[in-house]
Amino acid sequence: MSVPVPRQREAPAPEAGPAALPDNGLTLLVIEDDPSGAFNVPEMLDTEGNRVRIRTARNLTEASRLLTDGVQCILLALPGPDHDGADSLAALHEVLRLAPLHAVLVLTAEDDAERAAEAVRVGAQDFLFRGELDGRILSRAIRYAVERKRSDLAQRQLTESRLRAQENARLERGLLPTPLLDGSGLRFAARYRPGRSRALLGGDFYDTVRTPDGTVHAMIGDVCGHGPDEAALGVELRIAWRALTFAGLCGDQLLGTLQQVLENERADDEIFATLCTVDIAPDGRRAGVCLAGHPSPLAIRPSMAPRLLPTDENGPALGLLPNARWPRREVELGGAWSLMMYTDGLIEGRVGTGVQRLGQEGMVEIVARQVAEGRRGEDLLDATVTEVRSLNGGELTDDLAVLLLDRG
Repeated sequence: MSVPVPRQREAPAPEAGPAALPDNGLTLLVIEDDPSGAFNVPEMLDTEGNRVRIRTARNLTEASRLLTDGVQCILLALPGPDHDGADSLAALHEVLRLAPLHAVLVLTAEDDAERAAEAVRVGAQDFLFRGELDGRILSRAIRYAVERKRSDLAQRQLTESRLRAQENARLERGLLPTPLLDGSGLRFAARYRPGRSRALLGGDFYDTVRTPDGTVHAMIGDVCGHGPDEAALGVELRIAWRALTFAGLCGDQLLGTLQQVLENERADDEIFATLCTVDIAPDGRRAGVCLAGHPSPLAIRPSMAPRLLPTDENGPALGLLPNARWPRREVELGGAWSLMMYTDGLIEGRVGTGVQRLGQEGMVEIVARQVAEGRRGEDLLDATVTEVRSLNGGELTDDLAVLLLDRG
């Protein structure tokens, strides 16, 4: 993407230019890089009847000092094609580099039409011949060049927006896949909301599959940081988890292999990922839980208050400690239950206008209240996320992912 030229202090208009110009007029920067071809810029008026400001620069170094956000158009007088034997469009290439967001006109000799056309192909908005330079023609060319540049920039932004949307869709398909639960008897629901400060998805990801032996495996994770690189790493970890799960790995062995994947694929050594994995026995009554620096799942059972599963055997996040271990803790679920897995975006929102965070205890209270009101499945997730956002006073700053498995 192009980078705007930094705002600098405006230099005073040169003595040859008009004085006492109104603040709302157009400003033209004239660069005359060929002393032998010096010319006089005619006086011009913009569409509002204001005189056009003229700034003049004798070379590109001086032009870079005069180029500010107040300049709408640049008129570059090209040196002759044999000038010092140099590239005849070298000055134009440098101007386009210095001012990627400004409209550019080139001025050439009447017998240099081929080079003028080449200048437009390179990136100038239009060209003029020295012999036809009068106020009316130049004023019209400036307006045309400015509007054409605006149109080009708008089209570029639209294209970039479409590409970002396509990238979002690809990342979303990778981060938030369709669960593979046929034959399990379990119901699945999930919600994902990106943080308000990003256009791209963050590093939250999840997956749920059923292996041939009837075991249901669920996972949710969060790569630290936000942006396309973190999202791409999240996709890699999710795909690796699914492949390793179908290959028969589970618990500590699976997480150790995922850590190797993360270490080999991350952009730098500071990046880590938290992860929660659950494997539910074929009869649905027991589960094994592994935590890698991740919040503990929430179990919801009939006639019992929702409670967090034990975390006393929690292991470190992936990528923090070499040769780390992640104990697998087995828990009893019973005949009917719901299991909620989530990323820290659900619990790190604020409560009111102060600095207090919702935390896991606050989340448990919200879920308990929604369950008491009879909400289940999709309705329970929607109500919980809505209340968390409401307590935060609007969209959450961090990405949020939450999934719910129901049995009975």
